[in-house]
Amino acid sequence: MTPHLTLISHKLCPYVQRAAIVLAEKGIAFERKDIDLANKPDWFLKLSPLGKTPVLLVNGEAIFESAVICEYLEDTAAPRLHPEDALQRARHRGWMEFGSAVLNNIGAFYNAPDEEALVTRAAELRAKFQLIEVALGKGPYFAGGHFSMVDAVFGPAFRYFDVFDEIGDFGVFADMPKVNAWRRALAERESVRRAVGADYPELLRAFLQKRGSALSRRMAVSLPA
Repeated sequence: MTPHLTLISHKLCPYVQRAAIVLAEKGIAFERKDIDLANKPDWFLKLSPLGKTPVLLVNGEAIFESAVICEYLEDTAAPRLHPEDALQRARHRGWMEFGSAVLNNIGAFYNAPDEEALVTRAAELRAKFQLIEVALGKGPYFAGGHFSMVDAVFGPAFRYFDVFDEIGDFGVFADMPKVNAWRRALAERESVRRAVGADYPELLRAFLQKRGSALSRRMAVSLPA
């Protein structure tokens, strides 16, 4: 019997998007239940010991942490998104962890308190993506023509830059043809596009404007009210 799956999510959470992308790539039917992380319901806290999204309910049983959710889905449903070769599979898992580090850098970027820190954080992001530029092959995806778990990790990371690019040119992807091509390929992938709602850009802009950061102040100048 096919299990009933419910993805407990937050509309802006990139880790939720990872799980949603993997579910879509595997053609798994699921329902999605959004919560407000600023006002977490008691029932959610009972399911998520860390108080974070995503949580995947499998016939009512909770699995938390996006990496664990993705591995569960990989173990239980085709098509395979990890390489068959154990060494390459380990390599991909390493780049998935690298993708989480990139998300941490993105958070530091949009929370940078002043212009000097903002420029520094942008340079740190650029350094991360320069390493990826070297690692990428011919594309269109991380592993060539096969969409993988690494792609599911980086699709949500690249999505932030759709809004960042409206605010200013931070030079993060300058002179990186392979990274830019990968970013475009992921943006066009149906599973990546459908991992968020149509209101995602508006919600992200509102979230960024409330940070009281250097980026928030740039937004006040560059984006219409």
